[in-house]
Amino acid sequence: MNSSVPWRESRWPAPAPSAVPVPFPTATPAYIPVQARRSLAHSKSTQPATNGYPPQPAMPSTESDPRPRMEFPPAVRSYVQRCFAPENQVASVDTKEMQEKLRFVITDAAENHKLEMIDWERLALPQVMIQNERNKILANPSVSHWGMSSQPSSPGDASRKRKSTDIHQTENSPPWRKANNNRNRFEDRVTHPSTEKRPRMTTDDSSKSKANLEMRKRRFEGAGATYGNSGTSSPVDSPARSEPDQGPVIGRCQKLEKNYFRLTSAPNPDTVRPLPVLRKALDLLKKKWKQESNYTYICDQFKSLRQDLTVQHIRTDFTVTVYEIHARIALEKGDLGEYNQCQTQLRVLYAQSLGGNPTEFKAYRILYFIYTRNWTAMNDALADVTAADKKNEAVKHALDVRSALALGNYHRFFQLYLETPNMGAYLMDMFVDRERLSALAVMCKAYKPDVNIRFITEELGFESDEQTARFVLEHAPAELLEERNGSVRLLTGKAGLVFEQAKSEAHRVVDIKGQI
Repeated sequence: MNSSVPWRESRWPAPAPSAVPVPFPTATPAYIPVQARRSLAHSKSTQPATNGYPPQPAMPSTESDPRPRMEFPPAVRSYVQRCFAPENQVASVDTKEMQEKLRFVITDAAENHKLEMIDWERLALPQVMIQNERNKILANPSVSHWGMSSQPSSPGDASRKRKSTDIHQTENSPPWRKANNNRNRFEDRVTHPSTEKRPRMTTDDSSKSKANLEMRKRRFEGAGATYGNSGTSSPVDSPARSEPDQGPVIGRCQKLEKNYFRLTSAPNPDTVRPLPVLRKALDLLKKKWKQESNYTYICDQFKSLRQDLTVQHIRTDFTVTVYEIHARIALEKGDLGEYNQCQTQLRVLYAQSLGGNPTEFKAYRILYFIYTRNWTAMNDALADVTAADKKNEAVKHALDVRSALALGNYHRFFQLYLETPNMGAYLMDMFVDRERLSALAVMCKAYKPDVNIRFITEELGFESDEQTARFVLEHAPAELLEERNGSVRLLTGKAGLVFEQAKSEAHRVVDIKGQI
């Protein structure tokens, strides 16, 4: 019997007859040698594929790079250093935005070969450029983004839009959105960018979009003043134009008194008064206000005066005076709508350092936001207050009022109410009753079972006990006042719930037309 197995012989072939040993195969290295990178420039050429790996980009060396390194002039380097100097930083402009602007300025100058032509010592810093651009936007109240939203032309169009939107949302919704019909769940209020499908825009679609934008621009070019902008400026300060702006109008009208009419087209120079006539008109209005105090007439004349200043692009100390006088008159008569329009424009004018009384109106602005309880705008107003402003009596008083209310110190608040400087008392009159109700709610918890009405008069800044009693009876039944031993006492033990409800009613959100 043969000891060899056939399948073993077929699997293991016989060794080669030659006596020369077979070399062992060399192992493929686990890495690819790459030349050290000497330049930041990229090259489009590639190396051929090796060892089954994809081709690698060729790294050009410094000797083979034809592009020379750009050397910036010393003036440019000094300009960059001044941009990053701590004393030149602007709080409202962050570093990233400033760097983007700086990169744009230097790149544009280099591409146009103007590095040696620009006077870098006098060129504005990028943060100043950004601030000036923002001021231009604030100074042009006619700019509005509200008019760019198109409305459906017919109910059929509206229904089609709703259906297409519903279908799009259904197709692109993730599974958990389809299974859950409760729209108040948290996941329904979260945007899922990974599940949204964005269709590609073709060349025809792009041209159509540009054409539609141009049509909208022409259609809404003069609609800003007709429909208003965003509630922060009035049609007086943003006249409508049916044609492109050709520059300021030069008025030729010589009338001192002129009624206000809202502009629906380009202003006519024959109906616009020049600056010398406007100065005489202001003197006449001040005399008439002292003699007649006819607010309807005065307000109409001041709106016409402001309109003539706006269409002629007059922004001087006289413009500031007009807005300040109109704002004070509106405060005196409690017209917060007109006051708010004047305050909005004054903020822009003060930013241009045109004179006036900015600290006085900063105090009014703080008191106004206390009245409207707009704490977000209040934080912006407090950020504008400088160390020098805090030394001003009116600004210091307004800050103390805010602090007293924040601490719930009604005793200090009513002391400040009786010491209000300038015309701030007119603003405090608008919310003093609200704070009196809050103070009475606290008193009903602190003083039980009753308290003398005279004590309330002294604590809450009333003029007399009779005025205090009338105020209490306006919000509480007469049974809560009891006459005892020759004095009138408030039954605080029973009046707590009544004044808590009155306090809640008084602290509702204030909605002012034209609110800042």
